[in-house]
Amino acid sequence: MGGVAYGAGKRALLEAAISVVASQGLRGLTYRSVAGSAGVTQGLVRHHFGDWDNLLEQALALALERSMERTGLESSTPGFEQFASELVAYVADDSELQAFQYEMALEARRRPEILPILERVYAGYREAVSRELARNGLDNPDLAWLVFAAVDGLVFQQTVFGRGDQSERALRTLRHALRALSTGAGDS
Repeated sequence: MGGVAYGAGKRALLEAAISVVASQGLRGLTYRSVAGSAGVTQGLVRHHFGDWDNLLEQALALALERSMERTGLESSTPGFEQFASELVAYVADDSELQAFQYEMALEARRRPEILPILERVYAGYREAVSRELARNGLDNPDLAWLVFAAVDGLVFQQTVFGRGDQSERALRTLRHALRALSTGAGDS
């Protein structure tokens, strides 16, 4: 097999697992399918991860890492102008990663042992949103949950239906609402 460059193997296997789950669902994830997608032997998959739970946990952690790098859920500028500023482009560029996460979420309903892994990933997203809101004077865990749910819903809609233009309009409206809440935060 052609394989991947030495040292890049583990990351390539995680990327392959994400790709397989995104295209075939979790039921299509086998040592053979991951190895085939990465161009390596099945033994290498076992060597790096040992078991499925470890592979899935690390693939979800990679999904979180990649998403946090690109979505703009947290910014360094005051206000909400940059909140989720790259989200629409990121979802368009990496819809496979989004499909992977949603496949995992649905599978967690059937396989409860996956739920704690998925919860840790989603907690990472919610915490980022919570930090961004708090940084702008909106330190309210229920609001952070609501905002994340809205963003997650937009990502889901764009992943399934496309329509990045609609997602962008909805994000502009969300930013406007957050600015209004932030401005009025001292009043409430």
